[in-house]
Parts: sequence; C-alpha cells; structure tokens
Amino acid sequence: MSEVRLSAEVRTEFGKGGARRTRRAGKIPAVIYGHGAEPRHVSLPAREFSNAIRHGGANVLLTLEIEGKEELAIPKAIQRHALKNTYDHVDLLAVRRGEKVTIEVPITIVGTAVPGGLVSQEANSVSVEAEATHLPTGIEVSIDGLEIGSHVTAGQLTLPSGSTLVTDAEHIIVVVSEAPSAEALEAETAASASELGIVEDAPEAPAEAAGESSGESAE
Repeated sequence: MSEVRLSAEVRTEFGKGGARRTRRAGKIPAVIYGHGAEPRHVSLPAREFSNAIRHGGANVLLTLEIEGKEELAIPKAIQRHALKNTYDHVDLLAVRRGEKVTIEVPITIVGTAVPGGLVSQEANSVSVEAEATHLPTGIEVSIDGLEIGSHVTAGQLTLPSGSTLVTDAEHIIVVVSEAPSAEALEAETAASASELGIVEDAPEAPAEAAGESSGESAE
C-alpha cells in the first residue's frame, strides 16, 4: 500500500466559520480519533491530501507531522463537496505499526461476461482486517468463465496476503443472469408506461374543408 507524508497543523478554530476559513486557506479540517485519546482537531494541506487519495486510494497510510512529532493515521470518513468535488472534512484513525484494523476495500470486476450474460455487481466493497501498514487498496473479481445463473460470494474472493475477511462469507458480490431480449425490454417498457398512465396521443383527424361540416356553401 502507499504511505504518504503530510504536514498537519493543530486547529484552534472550530464550527462552520472556522472550517470555512480553514478551507479558504487551502487546507482541509480534520479530526484524529483512536487509541482511547481525546479527538484532536487538525488541518491538512488540501492539494497534498487530494494527491494522496488520488494515487493511494481511500485506504492510504498517512504519516502526519504534527508539532515536530510523527504519527500514523488512515482516512475513515471523507466528506466531499457535492458540486466542487473538493474535500470538506476528514475523519482520521490513528494507527500503529503492527496493529490490526478493519477497513472497507473496493471491489473491481474484471473479465468478460459469457454471451447472453448480464453481470450485476451487488456489493462495491467488503470489510477486511489487515495490518495497518499493509492495507489493501482494492480487490479484483474475475467473471471470465462464469455461467449464466452463477454468482460470486465474499468468501470466494481472493484476498491480498495478510488480510482476513470480516464481511459475511455468504454475502453475494456478483451475479450473472440471462440478459433480457429486445422483445422483453420493449414489453417491460410498455408495461411501465401503462402503470404510470402514459398513453400515446391519438393522431388528429384531418381538418374538414370549410363549409363541408355544416353543409353551407362559401359565398
């Protein structure tokens, strides 16, 4: 896994106003939890943290330099701005080398479905336990050779070395079902439209010639 060194500063301003000023200064408000200690409020350099997530993933290991001391932490919750796609706040979990932690690991599907197969990914991640300095960044599940009607459970995943599955082993990750035919999709669309009360407009009758409907002649 990736390990990134960041310089963190202790925050003395709190609340929405303090958070806004922190973000305007190019930093991200953050809180460090863990090991029974009181939560500590810090700020992280926004650009460096964004690069760390982009290249190391959400489970990147951070070496934080705080007031001349170093400590390890991993992101546990990240709040993004809905429109700007920037980071508004980060919850960090303090960890130690050799310590086991539980994290969510994203799942990526690789391979090609069998002809006529429809692949549904039922879970985007699984929980695993791993050593804090060797956290997996992702798990791949191959659908090559999977027949229609088959599925993959969490217990069938190949976990990175040193990781232990926490998610229920029977939890379904991927399902391969039969793809619907064009006729079936058309019928389903029509049924849905009928349930919603959507009726196609009937074609308008051609306009009658002036005077024909009443039998009157034009003067």
